[in-house]
Amino acid sequence: MGKEAKEKKPLTENSIDTTVNLHRLTHSIQFKKKATRAVREIRKLVSKLMRTPDVRIESKLNEFIWSNGIRNLPKKVRVRVSRKRNDEDAEKKSEWYSLVQHIDVDNFSNRLTEKSKSS
Repeated sequence: MGKEAKEKKPLTENSIDTTVNLHRLTHSIQFKKKATRAVREIRKLVSKLMRTPDVRIESKLNEFIWSNGIRNLPKKVRVRVSRKRNDEDAEKKSEWYSLVQHIDVDNFSNRLTEKSKSS
């Protein structure tokens, strides 16, 4: 009657387009810490979503988050999260890493999470 342990599927290269609500992630955070906390929360969210401890945020996304200053964040941001194999280092921490890229959109209505097999 107990829950049976499911086998986890092996990780593969894939990407997901999703919307991150920065307003919700940084609610009740001190003004002078909002932008840094937003970046940290995106890392935490992506790490959980893609099951990779190594999360790399592209500089365009970082500039978009910081575009209005440290206090006035954009309410939402559309991102593409890609899981890729870590072939760069011989002394790699993990086999996979996640790359988070900014997608510029005018309107967030009717935007759902879209998955694709290869990036």
